[in-house]
Amino acid sequence: MFIRQTKTGSSADGKVYYTFRLVASKRIGNKVRQQTLLNLGRHFSLPREQWGQLCTRIDDIISGQLTLETPPEEIEQIAQHYAARLIANRSECKENDDTPDYQEVDVASLELVRPRSIGVEHVGLEAIKSLNLPKILEEVGFNKVQREVAVGAIIGRMAEPGSERATWQWLTEQSGIGELMDVDFEAMSIMRLYRVSDLLVRHRQQIEAALFTNISDLFSLTTTVTLYDLTNTFFEGTAANNDKAQRGHSKEKRSDCPLVTLGLVLDDSGFVRASQMFEGNVSESKTLKIMLDKLKAPEGALVVMDRGIATQANIDWLIEHHYRYLVVSREQTRSFNADQAIDISTASDHPIKIHKVINEEKSEARLYCYSEQREAKEKAITERFVARFEAGLQKIADSLTKPRGTRKRDKVLERIGRLKEKSKGIGRHYHIDLSLDESGSIVTGITWKQKPIEGTKLTHPGIYCLRTNELQWDEATLWKTYTMLTDLEAVFKSLKSELGLRPVYHHKEERVEGHLFITVLAYQAVQVIRRKLKNNGINDSWSSLRKILSGQQRVTATFKQKDGRTLHVRKTTTAEPKLKKIYNALKTLLSPGRTKKTIN
Repeated sequence: MFIRQTKTGSSADGKVYYTFRLVASKRIGNKVRQQTLLNLGRHFSLPREQWGQLCTRIDDIISGQLTLETPPEEIEQIAQHYAARLIANRSECKENDDTPDYQEVDVASLELVRPRSIGVEHVGLEAIKSLNLPKILEEVGFNKVQREVAVGAIIGRMAEPGSERATWQWLTEQSGIGELMDVDFEAMSIMRLYRVSDLLVRHRQQIEAALFTNISDLFSLTTTVTLYDLTNTFFEGTAANNDKAQRGHSKEKRSDCPLVTLGLVLDDSGFVRASQMFEGNVSESKTLKIMLDKLKAPEGALVVMDRGIATQANIDWLIEHHYRYLVVSREQTRSFNADQAIDISTASDHPIKIHKVINEEKSEARLYCYSEQREAKEKAITERFVARFEAGLQKIADSLTKPRGTRKRDKVLERIGRLKEKSKGIGRHYHIDLSLDESGSIVTGITWKQKPIEGTKLTHPGIYCLRTNELQWDEATLWKTYTMLTDLEAVFKSLKSELGLRPVYHHKEERVEGHLFITVLAYQAVQVIRRKLKNNGINDSWSSLRKILSGQQRVTATFKQKDGRTLHVRKTTTAEPKLKKIYNALKTLLSPGRTKKTIN
């Protein structure tokens, strides 16, 4: 066994190109011929002086020989890869074959090698096939290799969330997905992932539209409700080459880093209809028209959105374009008439009181909602802020009696002003008096009294207001529809904590968009799996499901036979009971991948 270097051509500037092959000499009759065992490609970069050591190690692995001298890590890794490919190429495959196959082996010689994860890959691949995503990619112009890399990148995000580099390492070192797809990911360079990421972004709108159409057909969805919200994610680094990377309010408390914002439009089943990346400092209220124009949402669809987006201008635009809306009111004054309210219960059996007021002139209804649970939460928050504010006032008062304390009127007022700015609105509920000396410039004392403003969180805790132009639905239906925004928050949480949306390591704008879009596509596949499982009573989070799925591996068992030859059996481990339950609910194979046997 040896490596042959063959010239394949040269460029106009004189650069010569080579390809490399793993070759073996074989006697056929009276002649010795050289047979190509593997095409190593033109990117094979191992130094020539190590070729002999590599070939020896490959031969040892295939024949099951112990190595007297451990080769360098780089050689060992390459040798294991090429040996596995040679074994696979020579394997006899057994699938759904119960015919006994007895071999006489030395049990003490057993070695278990090349463990590769297969569980997440198996269900992820089935989900992607059910969405017909490979066909969508083909229709927008992806060739076979690009489609394979795209699927690998998406499943990599589902299984081992991280950057594209982390996904590439997972594909080449940990995963058995290549065995399910019959693709050698270990021979691919990381640049293939980056280029496919760029392609996905270029065809984003077509892919999303076709994908949601397939989702709607698969689950018989009716598009009646549209949920819209934004989140942001931070960069590791300065992202100087990305104009959309801007500093703003970080929802992960990472305002020290540049941010980008992701806008998502979902239907009421939790699937993404459209997504788009915005600047990190974008005003939420300015994104709605862009997203719904892009989406071409059906006329009359109910749009549900949170307070940050529900400006009067956005509501007017929705009315003008014949959308219905259900939003959190931005009005500051709280009111509630308990005598005219109805009682409903949440999914967790907490009581809610709702008072509905219809304005016939504006064709709009307001739902004033009161929750005991929310009241307790808001009271606890305001009590904490009140205590903090009064402690701040006491600190200012105490400084008046200290030798170096602040006593000048202007400075004291300045400290009080800063305290009010940090008080989360609590400061407006206090009347503060300063006692001054005869000159009027030195403060001798401070007194304060709480004077709560009516219609605020301090006087009406637990109350919030919803606005809608859907006048036919009753209070309970409207409130339960609004609570779907909680599901949207769960989606963002899943994207960030379960699917590796944050942080972003790329610097180019297109690469950042690709990273976010791959995460969104991974979420769609996860949602398919979870929806099918939910229909069968399995409601686990993706993190929990992934932990169960990751227990299943592909392993090669190597034995020495009595006749001196070496037996290699590549097989998937038996599914544990929890995994069997998942597979049965998804109606898929319990043992993905074929059993392969090779004798050398």
